[in-house]
Amino acid sequence: MNRKYLSLVLPGMLALSVAASAQQKTKFIDQANMDLSVKPGDDFYRYASGTWIKNNPVPAKETRWGSFNVLRDFNINAVKDLLHEASMKKNAPAGSIEKRVGDFYAAGMDSLTIEKLGYTPIKEDLARINKISDLTGVINEAATMRTSGLGSPFFGFYVGQDRKNVNKNVPQLSQGGTSLPDRDYYLKTDARSLKVQEAYKTYITTLFKLTGTPEAEAAKNAETIFNFEKALAEAQMSRVEMRDPQKTYNKFVVADFNRLTPALNWQALLPKMKVSGQDTILVNVPKFFSALNSQLSSTPVKDLKTYLQWNVLKNSAAYLSSPFVRANFAFTQVLTGQKVQTPRWQRMSSITDGNIGELLGQLYVKKYFKPEAKARMQELVENLRKAYAIRIKNLDWMSDATKEKALAKLQAFNTKIGYPDKWKNYEGLTIGRTSFFQNLRNADTWGYNEMVSQLGKPVDRTRWGMTPPTVNAYYSPVMNEIVFPAGILQFPFFDPKADDAVNYGGIGAVIGHEMSHGFDDSGSQYDKDGNLRNWWTAEDLTKFKAKTKALGEQFDAYTILDTIHVNGKLTMGENIGDLGGLNAAYEAFKMTKQGRSNEKIDGFTPDQRFFLSWAQVWRGNILPETAAQFILTDPHSPGEYRTIGAPVNMDAWYRAFNVQPGDKLYKKPEDRIRIW
Repeated sequence: MNRKYLSLVLPGMLALSVAASAQQKTKFIDQANMDLSVKPGDDFYRYASGTWIKNNPVPAKETRWGSFNVLRDFNINAVKDLLHEASMKKNAPAGSIEKRVGDFYAAGMDSLTIEKLGYTPIKEDLARINKISDLTGVINEAATMRTSGLGSPFFGFYVGQDRKNVNKNVPQLSQGGTSLPDRDYYLKTDARSLKVQEAYKTYITTLFKLTGTPEAEAAKNAETIFNFEKALAEAQMSRVEMRDPQKTYNKFVVADFNRLTPALNWQALLPKMKVSGQDTILVNVPKFFSALNSQLSSTPVKDLKTYLQWNVLKNSAAYLSSPFVRANFAFTQVLTGQKVQTPRWQRMSSITDGNIGELLGQLYVKKYFKPEAKARMQELVENLRKAYAIRIKNLDWMSDATKEKALAKLQAFNTKIGYPDKWKNYEGLTIGRTSFFQNLRNADTWGYNEMVSQLGKPVDRTRWGMTPPTVNAYYSPVMNEIVFPAGILQFPFFDPKADDAVNYGGIGAVIGHEMSHGFDDSGSQYDKDGNLRNWWTAEDLTKFKAKTKALGEQFDAYTILDTIHVNGKLTMGENIGDLGGLNAAYEAFKMTKQGRSNEKIDGFTPDQRFFLSWAQVWRGNILPETAAQFILTDPHSPGEYRTIGAPVNMDAWYRAFNVQPGDKLYKKPEDRIRIW
């Protein structure tokens, strides 16, 4: 099962243009959460949030806990209530949203049936794989698994816009075939990586034993699978390399790609993957597929069958009976440090959202999203767009020719707020009230079929990449759009009573952040129409790269857990997003009545409240295991460094808190990085 969970990264706050005088029962910036014994210029993160951090350890069922998780916790409880209510409606009409959503959730909560079934839902699949006798059978089975909700063996595949011709959808192949969160987990030999490798082998062994494999054979399977995946990991590009959209754009005529990878025979394989009538294909890492071809040719069929069975097991374990769920969580614990399993209702709520989120989303929006929130958000987006345009026009390092193109791209940004204008209805998806595992397979199969059905059709620009309850936001370079689901636009971060400083320092900076992705090291390579096409003069591009290099060096110097450095190249896009976004939000804030005043609220000036609002968005605690994993896998910097990374480059922050030479965070004016 290719489960789609909530992506939880970019919190923020919403509201605008509320006069500062209209305060003040709620303390939106509360000194009780701060540590006023710390100088802001020495440690702004702890100054802004030190007491909150001390008083809010990570709960046992979580891997991190911050302001944003408070919103997430509210949201998942709101979703639970909707799902529980729908599942209790015994007389809901067949085919209605309530009936379908309620049945999906009820099936997931029916632990008695799930326990009784054990691993029966995958017995036939394991037996079918066992009967394979040759490499052709292996490759055909991998296609069957991909199209029927059983995983993505060997490589990744999706249908999406051609980055150099965005009005056309094309089949796209990507490196894959591994199970650990990053290729480095296979390749590194430090103590942390070795511990994960051993836990992974134990996990594999346990799942095979649970399906009746003798222990010695199960342990041998674990070695076979690890070694096969390690060989694939060695051929994968790093996450930093994968950030280069030109490097990962490789178009092949299918017949030519066949010659590079004869063991896979794409002309025969693609139709089995339900892809027909396509003569070209995009491949992100051709050298990976050459290596995969070699591995398929040199690995015994018996071992490839073991690998396929593992793909069935790992994609199913979390949804079978409790021995499988416990084994899955035991491995998760080693990776993340999470203390106790997430409650069943919470897992099932997330799974329902991940599979039929635009059905659930209709119920969610009806109850929790107010039209006035959308209107306010649209106004705020336009204020940020105006501020960004002013900043582009005032750049001292960019030529007029490139500025003209940048402004055209900014004006072309499409904005989506709250929920889709056109809902998916999941027509043809069968949902049973007592068939949890089958529901998941049906949903995956439906999703796959819907994806490949986009081939040959005009690009659907109404589609969303997130569901309405999601607490997040995103920028799509090929769509040139910024998207804000309903989930992020509410209490405790959205409060119409908040002053502008709080709102612009919160959701205003998040809007600016998403806009800045259109101008980060990767997004800046796409033009106003979303095509991967250079629009920079050579001289301006050189200057831009010098500035991004300096920002990368700033973040490279930050460390977590004493010795692990932030990866400034991996986090570059997000760091540019924060720096550009916070500057644009500040520019927009200074256009408001409060932004032009010096009136204090709760002891803080408007500018101080703006930066403190930004800081409290990123406050939080995180388990050390999760923190170490995120350094390898997460393109966002740790919250502590997101808090300070942009402000230390902004003159306004120095003025607001009287930060002086000698303070630990002080940077000389000439060393402050100014990009957008």
